[in-house]
Amino acid sequence: MEGSPKLLHKRKDYRDLKFSAAVQAEIARSNNESLMSPRSNAPVVAIVGSLNVDFITRTKRLPEAGETLTAISFDIGFGGKGANQAVACGRLSRRKPKVAASADASTDHSDETVNVRMIGAVGDDSFADDFIRSLQADGIDTTGVVRLPKQKTGIANIIVEDESGENRILLAPNANYARPGEVDLVPDDADVVVFQLEIPLEQVLYNMKKAHAANQYVLLNPAPAQVLPDDAYENIDCLVVNETEAATLSQLSGAEARDIDRVATGLLDRGVRHLVVVTLGAKGVYYISRSNGPAEARGTFISACKAKVVDTTAAGDTFVGASAVFIARAKDRTLDPREGIEFANRAAARTVEKPGAMAAIPWLDEV
Repeated sequence: MEGSPKLLHKRKDYRDLKFSAAVQAEIARSNNESLMSPRSNAPVVAIVGSLNVDFITRTKRLPEAGETLTAISFDIGFGGKGANQAVACGRLSRRKPKVAASADASTDHSDETVNVRMIGAVGDDSFADDFIRSLQADGIDTTGVVRLPKQKTGIANIIVEDESGENRILLAPNANYARPGEVDLVPDDADVVVFQLEIPLEQVLYNMKKAHAANQYVLLNPAPAQVLPDDAYENIDCLVVNETEAATLSQLSGAEARDIDRVATGLLDRGVRHLVVVTLGAKGVYYISRSNGPAEARGTFISACKAKVVDTTAAGDTFVGASAVFIARAKDRTLDPREGIEFANRAAARTVEKPGAMAAIPWLDEV
C-alpha cells in the first residue's frame, strides 16, 4: 500500500501493552481487567476516544424557543463516538453470538477476525460498570478503559426527529476531558488506531504523531468538527469526514465548500497519506486516494445503499468502524478502497434502519 504504513501482524499478549506510568496507575485503580483473551494471530484495532451515556429523546418536531412539547419516547443507552466505533469494530469483525445459557456464562467470540481495544475514560458514577460490561459483551478488550475518581462519565443529550430520523446532539465530555493532553494512549501492538475529536485535541494530535512514528495505520474521524493544524495531516493515513466536517477542515465556504472533489483533493494535498473519504448521507460516499501512487485526478463516488431511515445517530460511527476492520484485515495485500467503502456503506445502511445509537449497530452476518 503505497503512501501508507505496511500492516504488521506479530501479536503480543494484551497484558504486555505499554502505557505511561500515569495511565498504568489509572488502569490499576479502575479495576476493569477485560474478561477476554484476544486471539494472538488476529490484527489489533485500537479506538482512542470518548465514552458517553446517551439520553435519547424522540419527538415529532423540535420545540420552538419557550415551547414545551411531549416527546414520543425516551431511552438511555451507551455511546460516545469512541465507544460506538469500538462496538462497530467488534460487531463487524464477527458473527452475532448466540445468547448465553445463563447470566454467568461468557459470550463466545472465538470467530473474531480482529482484536478490538477501547482506550478511554469513564467516571466513578453508577454508569461506569454497566458501560464496561456492555463493551465486553461485544467482544471488546476494555483493559484501556480507566475509571477516574471524582469524575462523571460523559453524557450526550440526543434529540431525534421521528419523521426524518435526523438527530441533534448536545455533549458534556466530563471524564473524556479529565486527563492531561500528552498522555500515551496508543498500544504498542495496534495495527490500526482510530481517533475522533470528543477527547482533547492536543491529546489526539500527540497520540496520532506517536502512532505514525510507530508505523501504525492512523484513521481520523474529526468529529465534532474543528480546524486541524497543518502538521497534523502528515500523521493521518485515512481521513473520514461528513460534509460539515469537510467544510470546516477545508475552511472553504459557499459554492467552494459544496465542491466535494475540490474539498477532498485539498485535504489529501495537505498530507493525508492514503485516503480521504467524504460521507454524503443519503447521497452516498465520495473518496480519493493515493493507492496507485500520485493522487487520482478525480475521486470516486459510490451511491448510498437503499434503507428505510429510522435514526441516523450511529451511521457515521458504524462507517468508521467498518472501515477500520476492513483496513486491519487487509494485512499485507494492496488495499482496494472501493471494496472497503462499499462494506462500510452497507453496514451504515443497516444501522439507520434501527432506533438508537450503539443498539443499532449491526453484526457482520447482518450486513
